Amino acid sequence: MLIRDKLNSGELLFSFEFFPPKTQVGEENLWSVLKELVELRPSYVSVTYGAGGSTRNKTVDISHRIQSELKIDAMTHLTCVGSTRDELAEMVDSSMANGLHNVLALRGDPPKGQKIFAKAEGGFGYADELTAFLKNRYGDRVCLGGACYPEGHIEAPSLEKDLDFLKRKVDAGAEFLITQLFFDNRVYFDFVDRARGAGIHVPIIPGIMPVQNFEQIKRFTAMCGASIPSDLYAALEKRADSPERVQELGVVHATIQSLGLIQGGAPGIHFYTLNRSAATRDILGAIRVNGRI
Repeated sequence: MLIRDKLNSGELLFSFEFFPPKTQVGEENLWSVLKELVELRPSYVSVTYGAGGSTRNKTVDISHRIQSELKIDAMTHLTCVGSTRDELAEMVDSSMANGLHNVLALRGDPPKGQKIFAKAEGGFGYADELTAFLKNRYGDRVCLGGACYPEGHIEAPSLEKDLDFLKRKVDAGAEFLITQLFFDNRVYFDFVDRARGAGIHVPIIPGIMPVQNFEQIKRFTAMCGASIPSDLYAALEKRADSPERVQELGVVHATIQSLGLIQGGAPGIHFYTLNRSAATRDILGAIRVNGRI
């Protein structure tokens, strides 16, 4: 089923994001996690494209297997990195041949070792170009999502310019948006208000990453430009020597966030799982106890 149809139905969506593992052990772990989380009946799952497009074939393979074996709708990520338009079309043709019609169209990050994104010859330099290409080629046969950045993309010169770029993406055919991770719900609601004021009216799904490791979340936020509220940072820092206590706090904070977002009218929650199940399972359990899903 297309994600736009789920959103149009008024269903409160919750979804999980996974990345293609690079080792056999990692793959076995992924399928173990998937089998646990599928019992939570997610609205859909998404599978990333890998840094620099390094796992592009695995993205389609894993997504197809999720959809065919686990009977859960899957969304493939697609980036501009290192690919011509013909190669990108081939990837989507392959996805659609496998029954995959939901695509998250992204510019993507530079490959490892490169600090600046470089447009491939015959390819695209921006997500709105990729979105327009896919929309023109496939029309309504695909449902196109896009990424957005409540605190601004790390490369954007200003929040206003970032919204201009986002509107181009929506005007090109993005039918819903998923946010970068954030830890303060005011950031999300303020961003939605600014987006609506800029003429962006598609659903904006908040992306939540439960903190599972203090050093890891510091690296993630530094890379993407997200911030950790000072009180949360201090609480995590006090627990830094106890991974279990960090994870417990991460679950509590993400649960409170999720409940507040749903109560405030968010169309659902997209969980960045990091290919783990425990935190997401605990958060959804708490949300359901509160009768929110």
